[in-house]
Amino acid sequence: MTDRYAVIGNPIGFTKSPFIHGTFAKATGQDLSYEAIEGPIGGFAATVDQFRADGAKGLNITAPFKLDAFAYATELSESARRAGAANCMKFEGDRIIAENFDGVGLVRDITINLDVKMKGRRVLMLGAGGAARGALLPFLRQEPSELVLVNRTLSKAVALAEEFAGCGPLMISGYAELADLAEGYDVVVNATSASLRGEMPPLPGNVLRGAELAYELAYGKGLTPFLQAARAEGVAKLADGVGMLVEQAAEAFSWWRGVRPSTAQVIVELTVPLS
Repeated sequence: MTDRYAVIGNPIGFTKSPFIHGTFAKATGQDLSYEAIEGPIGGFAATVDQFRADGAKGLNITAPFKLDAFAYATELSESARRAGAANCMKFEGDRIIAENFDGVGLVRDITINLDVKMKGRRVLMLGAGGAARGALLPFLRQEPSELVLVNRTLSKAVALAEEFAGCGPLMISGYAELADLAEGYDVVVNATSASLRGEMPPLPGNVLRGAELAYELAYGKGLTPFLQAARAEGVAKLADGVGMLVEQAAEAFSWWRGVRPSTAQVIVELTVPLS
């Protein structure tokens, strides 16, 4: 019997998940179907109840339902609990187990696909929203020499720093103060929503200079203002979030099916040139 999986979001027409998981299933010989569900706002629980009643095995979650999934689950992984949100669930009888693979997918893309090591390096994260929150623990587990979290609203960054106190060398900063801390960052990650609006985060001009990697979490947008600035400053490697998208999907697939698919060709097929 074919096992059913899906991704739920609203809107959902943009999603690449059915293509990604369909490709994974074909490559690994897994008998599964994977669909996209546009869940009604305010109707997440009822929609997932029906999906489970129909015999589904698992679900990916995208905006705006990651907090709903967190609340819906009966069991939370440490990653989901720390992130305060879930992007993946597995159904085992009455058990609804929630995970968050966004951060580990991002780390895998940076350290494996892009071959940029984070251990002992200075890392700068722009933004303190959900994307940054999900990445903090996986980043700190890489043992950077320093992870600086910068945000327009400093109180949000302060709250995250307090929550993750003791997990690693996490510092906070406002954008205005960032220039004083800029002694050369190795990895700079844009986890703000600025690029979705075609805007540039208010970075001091010297912050990107000398970095090995500038990583844009938004994907499929080409050369965003952040990546344009990084190129102008001579950053060695530029990347957007397509690799993170595929790697977090591979983590979910492996969790569900017990076999890890290769990601390289899928990343190539989904990559939009940075030009």
